[in-house]
Amino acid sequence: MKKPVVIHTDGACSGNPGPGGWGAVLTFGDARREICGGEAHTTNNRMEMLAAVEALAALTRRCQVELYTDSAYLQRGITQWSAGWVANGWRTKAGGPVKNADLWQRLLALAAGHEVAWRWIKGHAGHAENERADALARAGMQPYLAP
Repeated sequence: MKKPVVIHTDGACSGNPGPGGWGAVLTFGDARREICGGEAHTTNNRMEMLAAVEALAALTRRCQVELYTDSAYLQRGITQWSAGWVANGWRTKAGGPVKNADLWQRLLALAAGHEVAWRWIKGHAGHAENERADALARAGMQPYLAP
């Protein structure tokens, strides 16, 4: 039986591009794990995606995942747009390169090892775990902010 896991992710950026952070809250039964990190020069979309990448990478066995994000870019990209990008050789309909293709490819590879339901929720709307993921993303950004 696959282990059920609920993940809440968020990304943050100070300037876009600029220093950024990502955070994720993983819950499975009574267990809970919080992870975060950041980069010196990045974009908000990359941090949103990296939160999901790192959360899925943290899973040690095949799981049934319900992943919540407040990023429409992440949720739509993975559920609606990615199949077309793959079919088009990672080119957009207009023929240009897909932005963040490196992270989309990592995300698709990680997601293939699980059963993932991608859920969008409104950010900063009082969802406790989404608010915690946001706090983790901001904490992950801190080492990269100018003093």
